[in-house]
Amino acid sequence: FVFLAGPLYAEDPWILVDSKSKTLQVFKDGGVLMRYENVSTGRNGVADIRFEGDNSTPTGQYRVTWINRNSEFQIFFGLNYPNKEHAEFALRKRLINVDTYYKILKAEFRHSVPPQNTVLGGQIGIHGLGDKTNLSVHQNFNWTRGCIALTNEQIHSLDRLIKIGTKVYIH
Repeated sequence: FVFLAGPLYAEDPWILVDSKSKTLQVFKDGGVLMRYENVSTGRNGVADIRFEGDNSTPTGQYRVTWINRNSEFQIFFGLNYPNKEHAEFALRKRLINVDTYYKILKAEFRHSVPPQNTVLGGQIGIHGLGDKTNLSVHQNFNWTRGCIALTNEQIHSLDRLIKIGTKVYIH
């Protein structure tokens, strides 16, 4: 067995969203490929567990599972939220039933979109401003219902760097 390292096995880009510094960074091969400043998160900040309608951004590890390039927010990179960790918590607390739990696990196993209509909410992703969001609001407030928002220019730049399956870490 021979272990090969180097360009042949270069890592895929991955994303780190830092809610405190309001940045989104794209990493590749051990370095920062791109850094976006002044990103917005949910109106009520970040939370370990998000619930439908609470306007918080869930922390944790995700993957991009779908992309809508015709979104009202320019481009929408949908994340696999809720994921296994959220489903386990919700099942323990009896917030979801076993059927919903297994649907979330099945989606995670298949790298597909989990149920989006649970008590945990859904439709969490990274998106642009679209045509309706004022840039000054974006620059001064966390305004989303739980997503991570970039400017339209930033989201188009990010679109060239990531794809379905890209890992996203939010903290």
